Amino acid sequence: MDLVDDHKRELQKSNSSTKLLYEFKIEEDGMSTRQDNFSPDIFINADKIRVNQVLDNLLTNAIKFTEEGTVSISITFKKGKNQMDRIIARVRDTGTGIHPEILPRLFSKFVTRSNMGTGLGLFISKNIVEAHGGKIWGENNADGQGATFVISLPAKGTNQ
Repeated sequence: MDLVDDHKRELQKSNSSTKLLYEFKIEEDGMSTRQDNFSPDIFINADKIRVNQVLDNLLTNAIKFTEEGTVSISITFKKGKNQMDRIIARVRDTGTGIHPEILPRLFSKFVTRSNMGTGLGLFISKNIVEAHGGKIWGENNADGQGATFVISLPAKGTNQ
């Protein structure tokens, strides 16, 4: 995935101690199989540039709020019943987490605790995801370290 490679290069250039991990899985009937590469048989009816924009925003935010630790992105193709397949993208970090003051307004305009940025990234991301028939949400990790953002988009496997 070019986007992940770009972020890995940026982290290396900045000599950051943050690590970026990537994983792709196929899930069917509750069973998960890890894949080394994207399957060419899975399609999302979406604007690739806009979906990349959302993933780029989530990765950029995760890296920005993780001075030291791990940022991971996992993509799962989830086979559903009645041909209701989904692509689930999770961006998880071990950073500062989502401040309790921000959490209820997370996807609203101009909401940020960062000194850099306008607070529009998640608002725009939500609009892009919903325009594609998907959902996006974010939450603090149960272990108290960092946050996870999830995108769920409709998909279609060709082997159905």
